[in-house]
Amino acid sequence: MTILPQKQFSERDICTKYITPALERAGWDIATQIRKEFALTNGRVLVRGQLHKIAWQRAKYLLQDSVQEHLGQIA
Repeated sequence: MTILPQKQFSERDICTKYITPALERAGWDIATQIRKEFALTNGRVLVRGQLHKIAWQRAKYLLQDSVQEHLGQIA
């Protein structure tokens, strides 16, 4: 396997090749504790009763200790 400089990888490649394996090595269970591409907003925000449209906000990874508890995110 040829190792390329990280500049030549896409963002998805870097997540797959580096971040996900590092989270697994740190003890996170990919199937139950990590959610990828998690939507933080749906493109709408209410500010003082007025609806504003914004770009969708997504976290690359959402780390959860259990189903109800959100521990952190990697944006």
